[in-house]
Amino acid sequence: MRKVKTAAVQMRCEKQVQDNIAHAEELVRKAAAEGAQIILLPELFERPYFCQERRYEYYQYAKPVMENEAVCRFRQVARELSVVLPVSFYERDRNLLFNSVAVLDADGSILGIYRKTHIPDDHYYQEKFYFTPGDTGFRVFETRYGTIGVGICWDQWFPETARFMAVKGAELLYYPTAIGSEPILSVDSMPHWRRVMQGHAAANLMPVIAANRIGTETVEPCPENGNQKSALRFYGSSFITDGTGEIAVSMDRDSEGVIASEFDLDELMEERLSWGLFRDRRPEVYHE
Repeated sequence: MRKVKTAAVQMRCEKQVQDNIAHAEELVRKAAAEGAQIILLPELFERPYFCQERRYEYYQYAKPVMENEAVCRFRQVARELSVVLPVSFYERDRNLLFNSVAVLDADGSILGIYRKTHIPDDHYYQEKFYFTPGDTGFRVFETRYGTIGVGICWDQWFPETARFMAVKGAELLYYPTAIGSEPILSVDSMPHWRRVMQGHAAANLMPVIAANRIGTETVEPCPENGNQKSALRFYGSSFITDGTGEIAVSMDRDSEGVIASEFDLDELMEERLSWGLFRDRRPEVYHE
């Protein structure tokens, strides 16, 4: 029996980096006090979602992993609280910029980095301007409390992401996220967003944990952004599924806080073996 309690943080992201890091730390400490051992923060939580507009000076936000403020601070927090923390950050590696996650083990060490594979380019989700597509491939990380896979936001819409991580030995799937309104399209994507990840959990027989931000973030016109004026309302709704895709616990669209759920990783493994889904895969025929 290998029981693990995992949590997702939902928060608003303000203009000051240090304020966001401090608030994220408060919520991480709350989750840890409730017994959580692996705690997921939202995507790019250090700042408002700067990809809503295109500004060259925002490239300066990117830093090497060992110089990023959030990574440095949460290494200390992970070590102090003995928790695992996948930390999303804007990474610079020489001349390339990535949307990345550093996976921090419970002793504060960096187990490795995953760089976002699928980069969106939509109205006000203009990530191709800021990020090079990831070059790490899909990765899993053997933490103190279990083997985890981490995708980032848009990765969650692709079944290949979840399946590759599952095949590589992931026991829990994590998706830090920044998603909200679609100003050009008259659609509420939240239910679809949830269902697609519930499908990943069901197809791979393992829990999915998704952490999103909340709040309305506005862009005011200026010469640097081509006089763009826009707003995105991030819809929260962070959730954790069980191994069949059923939502075990979730949050609403407007509240900050943490949610947590406990799983027996050995029991989940037995269920995957019993179903035979991985035994009966035919990867040799999965091509055109």
